[in-house]
Amino acid sequence: MAVPKRRMSRSNTRSRRAKWKTSAPTLVSCPQCHSPKLPHAACPTCGTYRGRQVITPA
Repeated sequence: MAVPKRRMSRSNTRSRRAKWKTSAPTLVSCPQCHSPKLPHAACPTCGTYRGRQVITPA
């Protein structure tokens, strides 16, 4: 198991952690109601997936 020989400075630690960023989720429009939804998932607005009703909308 690798063990660091020296303590990493605060500036090096913070600059390394600054690279961790999140990205916005990819959204597509629903073919039925044209509201944004996640791809390969049922639409939360109308409840359809691939042209058929799979869930009851909230």
